[in-house]
Amino acid sequence: AVVSTQSTGTGFRYAEPLTEDAMDQMEADGIEHCIAFTQYPQYSCSTTGSSFNGMYRHIIKRQKDGNPMKMTFSAIDRWATHPLLIKSFAELINKQLDTVDPKDRSKVVLLFSAHSLPMSVVNRGDPYPQEVSATVEHVMRELNYSNPYRLVWQSKVGPSAWLGAPTDEAIKGLIKRGNKNLMMVPIAFTSDHIETLYEMDIEYGEEMREEFPDANIMRCESLNMHPTFIECLSQLVASHLKSEGKTIPQMALRCPMCDNPTCGPMRGFFSSRQLPKTIAPCEDEAKEESFESFG
Repeated sequence: AVVSTQSTGTGFRYAEPLTEDAMDQMEADGIEHCIAFTQYPQYSCSTTGSSFNGMYRHIIKRQKDGNPMKMTFSAIDRWATHPLLIKSFAELINKQLDTVDPKDRSKVVLLFSAHSLPMSVVNRGDPYPQEVSATVEHVMRELNYSNPYRLVWQSKVGPSAWLGAPTDEAIKGLIKRGNKNLMMVPIAFTSDHIETLYEMDIEYGEEMREEFPDANIMRCESLNMHPTFIECLSQLVASHLKSEGKTIPQMALRCPMCDNPTCGPMRGFFSSRQLPKTIAPCEDEAKEESFESFG
C-alpha cells in the first residue's frame, strides 16, 4: 500500500493497479509525501524487497526521463512482532478454538502456515524464515503456549528445493500419528486470497477431510478487517509519522549473498530518503526475484 496523511492508495507488483501507477496518481493528486507501507508483516526479498525495488526503479526512471517525482518517500518495511498484530492472531485463534469441544481444545495442533521460499533464496540470507518464526513465537507466548504447534510452509512451485515441511504433508503426517484436531493459521497473510480460500480451505481443508473423514481440520480466520488488526495498521502509520519516517536498521542490511543490482541503492534510498548522487543502473530486472518468478 502507498499511504499519505491525506489519502491511501493500493499498488500491486503484478496486477492492476500497479504500484507505479498508484505513485503517479498520488503525485497528480497533489500528495507531497508517500509512505510505502508493505502489507507483508515479515520481510522477504521476494515480496517487500521486490515491491520496493520496483518503486525505486520507477523513481529513477522518472528522474532519467527528466520528469523527477516531486513527492518524497519513506517506508514501513516490516512489522512481524507488532503487539497488536500478535494480539490479532491470538484473538482469532481463540475464536476458532471456542468452536471445539472443550475436552479437545488443548489437543488442537496449531499449524502456522506461511508461503514457502526456494532454498536458494533462504541460503542467500533472506530474513523471511526468521521473521515468520518470530511472529509464531510471539503469538504462542500471547496464547501462553496453550496448544502444540508447528510452523509449516505452503505454495511451492517448480522442481527446486523449497523450505519445508510442506503444509499438506504435515497435515497428513500428523493425522496418521493420531492427531485428529488441526487448525491452520495463515501467519504470513493479512487478507483472504487464493492461497487461503482455495489452497488452504479447499486443497488442505475440504479435500483432506474427504481423505481423513475422522479428522477435524479447520482454519483460523484471516486478519482481513478484524478491528484489532486495523488498529495495528493505524498505530504503525502513526508511529512512522511521529518518527519522521525513520526505518529500522534492518532495512539497510542486504542479504549476505545478495546479487541483485537494485537492492543496495533501493535500501540506501529508503533508509536515508535521499537519491544517490550517482544513479545506479536498474536495467537488470531479470535478476529480480518474486514469487511470480519461481513458477
